[in-house]
Amino acid sequence: MLHKDIQIFLSYLESVKQYSEHTLNGYKRDLQKLLNYLADQEIEKWELVKEHDLRTFVNSERRRGLSPRSIQRLLSSCRTFFEFLLTEGQIQLSPAQNISSPKLAQLLPKAMDADLVQRLLDFKAKGMIEVRDKALAELLYSSGLRLSEICKLNMEDLDTKERTCVVTGKGNKTRIVPVGKKAIQAIRDWFIYRSELKQSKETSTKAIFLNNKGNRISPRSIQLRLEKLCLMRGLPGINPHMLRHSFASHVLESSGDLRAVQEMLGHSDIGTTQIYTKLDFQHLSKVYDKAHPRAKKGSKDEY
Repeated sequence: MLHKDIQIFLSYLESVKQYSEHTLNGYKRDLQKLLNYLADQEIEKWELVKEHDLRTFVNSERRRGLSPRSIQRLLSSCRTFFEFLLTEGQIQLSPAQNISSPKLAQLLPKAMDADLVQRLLDFKAKGMIEVRDKALAELLYSSGLRLSEICKLNMEDLDTKERTCVVTGKGNKTRIVPVGKKAIQAIRDWFIYRSELKQSKETSTKAIFLNNKGNRISPRSIQLRLEKLCLMRGLPGINPHMLRHSFASHVLESSGDLRAVQEMLGHSDIGTTQIYTKLDFQHLSKVYDKAHPRAKKGSKDEY
């Protein structure tokens, strides 16, 4: 019975909320852990699950070595599930409502400076694979796309004349982002090769970026190709998310427009975008320390 309710919940997330397969798998793993714990405690009805039971379950997972971030996700999954049961009238009170998630140390995303980005992208690509990889990297940095978003891009999503792109982000929400001139040129160079590539008969031929077999390129392939590009350019390992972070911090640094950066990144909560103000402040602090007479180390005014 408990297992059946979880299946109904997951179906609801998939059909109504339109969560991605990755997110659904996360919920499924978390709730399976809860299901195993309740089975050990011989609890067979959701209304019998009390706050104490849930706290004991979470603490047992913590003792097994689950990280604070994983504990936070586990609690989020349970909280959402019990809220669903509450809405469905299966329980009268959620056992998760008074349990707070552990606080996480806020780690700043890694961003590249503009010179490093230039070293990565300023080269003459040779051959189909290099041309495609350069176009991928240019677009990731130009428009701040997530790895999953660039994989989903189809030909009709890109307007090379208007230099815009329709992006499908988390929760199947779409947004329109600008695309820089250099990214547009790199994509046009790729389109020459793409038109010559023998495409598969699958629907993946709509994709902007294809592999050498004519299929939609996978996220893992993009990660590996970017690693190869970095190696070729003599640079430290750079992943697609670093290009997204670099895009955000560089645009914010130049414009100071947090709302615009939020919209381009596709963040539903501006609090998520505000982390880049800290990156921007780090940059300002370095400029200050270097330029201000009273901030310089070894200043003659120091005693």
